[in-house]
Amino acid sequence: MDLAIELTGSGEKTVLVYRALRAAILDGRLPAGHRLPPTRALAADLRVARGSVATAYERLAAEGFLTTRVGSGTFVAMVSERQRPRRHPADPLRPRAGWTFDPLPTSGEQAAPRYDFRTGIPDATLFPFDSWRRLVSAELRLRANGPGTYAAPAGHPALRAAIARSLGYGRSVRATADDVVVTNGTQHALDLIARVLLKPGDVVAVEEPGYPPARRVFAAAGARVVGVPVDEDGLVVGDLPGAARLVYTTPSHQFPLGGAMSLDRRRELLDWARRRPAAIVEDDYDSEFRFAARPLEPLYSLDTVGRVLYVGTFSKNMLPMVRTGFALLPPGLRDAVIAARQLGDGYGQVAVQAALARFIDEGQLARHVRRAGKAYGNRRSRILGELTAQPSLRVLPSAAGLHVTALLRDATPADAARISAAAANAGLAVEDVGRYSVSSTIAGFVFGFGAIDPAVLDEGLAIFARLL
Repeated sequence: MDLAIELTGSGEKTVLVYRALRAAILDGRLPAGHRLPPTRALAADLRVARGSVATAYERLAAEGFLTTRVGSGTFVAMVSERQRPRRHPADPLRPRAGWTFDPLPTSGEQAAPRYDFRTGIPDATLFPFDSWRRLVSAELRLRANGPGTYAAPAGHPALRAAIARSLGYGRSVRATADDVVVTNGTQHALDLIARVLLKPGDVVAVEEPGYPPARRVFAAAGARVVGVPVDEDGLVVGDLPGAARLVYTTPSHQFPLGGAMSLDRRRELLDWARRRPAAIVEDDYDSEFRFAARPLEPLYSLDTVGRVLYVGTFSKNMLPMVRTGFALLPPGLRDAVIAARQLGDGYGQVAVQAALARFIDEGQLARHVRRAGKAYGNRRSRILGELTAQPSLRVLPSAAGLHVTALLRDATPADAARISAAAANAGLAVEDVGRYSVSSTIAGFVFGFGAIDPAVLDEGLAIFARLL
């Protein structure tokens, strides 16, 4: 790549070249160790005499900005912070009025704790990387010889069909490839839905406690987000605000409490939505891993009037790095969501989507879920055994997913926060239920069992028990 510098101002060419190179070094565009072009090449590029460039190099070397290595070339030297010019004050641009969101920390930005009971993180050591690498490599080779065209924003056709077949087999969901829009995970699906369905001021009902990123994406769209309590049967339909335009729920494995919405409550929610111009977003994020009982029919399958939008992800049953999810949409919203996807980022990673389609159709995803499910089931049993032995805890029933929740008896959220902080100081990451709540008074802990190393699981639980 050619070095891009501008010779601005008046004066001798040697001085202009010197000033441009010095400025590029000081502001970091030419980093330490970078090899500069030969004098002849840079002179031709800048349309100046070679001597002007050579003299500028010599002056910069004399001032300590460049070093010359015989037989290798001219390189940028290390520049001290004292030599760098002061930066201009921060620019005056700020987010629009009402934007209150800052980035949330992610698991990839933090060093993994020794005793890692964080939620939402699958065990990468269980994933068949060799098989996945083979499929992706094959698709990359195939596409290297294909047309360099833009792909469909709705997703790779083979993946849309594979998702529809997989959901029909494993979740009794009646869907075709046309119903499926492929996304970059669940959060992307929620963002697309919010953009086409909500206008500023619309009311969105979410579970309380519930999944914070969903709350944030709806609020960022300008919606008024209202928390609705959850009981042993799921979202309390009787407490839904009558003006709600959208209801977000996790009926198969409530996040974070872990229970499943009862069949009667599912029917009650669908009846509530039918009587209003309201949509239901059903987030089925990790119910592939089941440890007891058969799953109830999804809201999407029970819906007879097209009020339910079903979203899912491959981040939990595969890996977050696959960065692929999907939404099943009623016909009236499908084209709008596809257009929103096209406006936002065009389309997804074609080779990854095609490889994922083969991964599903060859049965490799189902085999991985079965193998990983056995490992997760063992960890889950060990965690439940320790938690149920603690008299100060009440373990909530949960038949699926990658976490379990235990509530503190006769305690406050402040007590749970204190214990969670003490656990962190001991190298143990266990999540406080309070972090998922805005107004709830529930005190307890959420234990993920996807990331925990089985070799230190019992040791981590013993440390937690001493902190209670």
